[in-house]
Amino acid sequence: ALGALYKFSRPHTVRGTFLAASAGVARAIAENPKAIDLRLIPNALLGLLALVAGNVFIVGINQIYDVAIDKVNKPFLPLAAGQMTATAAKVTVFLSAVVGLAVVKRTFSPLIFGLYTFGLVIGALYSIPPIRLRRFPLAAALCISCARGFLLNFGVYHATKDALRIPFAWSAPISFLAVFMTVFATVIAISKDMPDIKGDTKYKVNTFATRLGPRRMAQIVVSILGLNYVFALGFGVWGYSRGVLRLPMLVGHGLLFLSLLRKAASLDVSSQEKIKKFYYGFIWNLFYAEYLLFPFI
Repeated sequence: ALGALYKFSRPHTVRGTFLAASAGVARAIAENPKAIDLRLIPNALLGLLALVAGNVFIVGINQIYDVAIDKVNKPFLPLAAGQMTATAAKVTVFLSAVVGLAVVKRTFSPLIFGLYTFGLVIGALYSIPPIRLRRFPLAAALCISCARGFLLNFGVYHATKDALRIPFAWSAPISFLAVFMTVFATVIAISKDMPDIKGDTKYKVNTFATRLGPRRMAQIVVSILGLNYVFALGFGVWGYSRGVLRLPMLVGHGLLFLSLLRKAASLDVSSQEKIKKFYYGFIWNLFYAEYLLFPFI
């Protein structure tokens, strides 16, 4: 049962959420070290619980409504594999929403509660009929980029500043992260369907991947990420006098950019296994790396 619940949570997305939360908190504390109050640790842990609950709600509700497609695209998922019943999945999703909303309502400001609720709503509308925004490639991409790009990063940073009783103000590093990760989340959004072309085609789900094919999509993804890293390098030069540390900013993003160029030179999406390796192994690892780098810039 625990193994099924673990797979149901889509661990690669939970890792991304955990790293985003950790990076946002670390940055806010680094900017205001004198405001640290160990009594806020329980609130921080509750915030992390709420983020993970929200993550499980969004990915879980998607699995409930995509179970037939997942039997083709992701037969290892617990609903598709028969390791979890539909009732258990619905209870898990319901409890995740209730716990997340209750924790945020009790612990954080009305603004954070509103942002959290909005994130859950667009996450639900992504999957639930009759709206089911995932049917529309542009709307689907906007949902994911908004939730995982802007709302998550801005929300965590704002909530931490609020807990520390420090007025929120946009800083150069957090402005950079909001833009960079929103673009990166858009890349996640348009590339996530690359491993799912077979099932999406069978069930007539319209995605950028089914329209353009895996090779063209991979080229677009690499191009957008490349421009994103060029932006990061440019920001490293421009933002030096505005609170950005030039050396880690330029060296870190330079190395990640070189990794991307190396991957582009040997790009191979000729098989389902190689497509999955490109998406889950390469794209998501770059995503994680950005959050590991962020506290140092």
